[in-house]
Amino acid sequence: MLGILLHGLAGLLYALLALHFWHTRWNLRGPAENLSPPAPGGMLAWERAAMLVPFALHSWILYADLISPEEMRFGFGQALSVMLWMGVLLYWVESLFFNLDGMQPLVLPLAALAAPLPALFPGIATSAHVAAFEFRLHLILGMLAYSVFTIAMLHAVLMAIVERRLHRVHQQAGRGASRPLSGPLSSLPPLLTLERLLFRLIAAAFILLTLTLASGMLFSETLFGRAFRFDHKTLFAILSWFTFAVLLAGRTLRGWRDRTALRWTLSGFALLMLAYVGSRFVIEVVLGRG
Repeated sequence: MLGILLHGLAGLLYALLALHFWHTRWNLRGPAENLSPPAPGGMLAWERAAMLVPFALHSWILYADLISPEEMRFGFGQALSVMLWMGVLLYWVESLFFNLDGMQPLVLPLAALAAPLPALFPGIATSAHVAAFEFRLHLILGMLAYSVFTIAMLHAVLMAIVERRLHRVHQQAGRGASRPLSGPLSSLPPLLTLERLLFRLIAAAFILLTLTLASGMLFSETLFGRAFRFDHKTLFAILSWFTFAVLLAGRTLRGWRDRTALRWTLSGFALLMLAYVGSRFVIEVVLGRG
């Protein structure tokens, strides 16, 4: 019972912060002067500290659920919770170096939804293999890859919003004229800077995904005596890897950007979600085999 309450509390704290950032960043009717003077990354010092409160609680819950027990249970709920935990951490660290004000309402609501999931869907016990080095390596690499891809996806969505807003502003201002963006979008780095950051994230996540697939082969060899168990999870993981490989090659060789990069990013992320989270959701929730 206590575990359920703690999971719910972490989600509630994330949700309250998301609501605060929505009203102060995305609700443009709110006075912009309330945000002055901003801290690095566009956040006030108390806002940056406040984000660490649900994050610390979330960290403790994940440790208690996944690291400390002898019988570790892992499923789509734990996967999403770890992904968004890492997503919040990456955003918090990233915002120390880049002004990403306005991205909080994209990250925090997802964390609010993901934090309680392990209590609602406890997953499947993995006690027989939890001590295996290959399993832990594969799990860590996979969650890191998922998490970095999650932040990259949110970056892509934010870029699409900025691009659409710029197009609308230019249309309203008339041909040849331009006006600065208002609200939180006005403090973001230029689109080209956001684009470079997006592809750095995708490249890092692609390396992690490659290592995840390689460690998965090693883990499969240890358990089943063969390098590949070709199932739907393997198929979607390989398709996702191929999608991001094409995207990075297109970026390098053809200079892909804007909507082309967004479509490939979202497609690759969707395939990656289907590879594990989607399949575990079907098994645990739809088929009830958790």
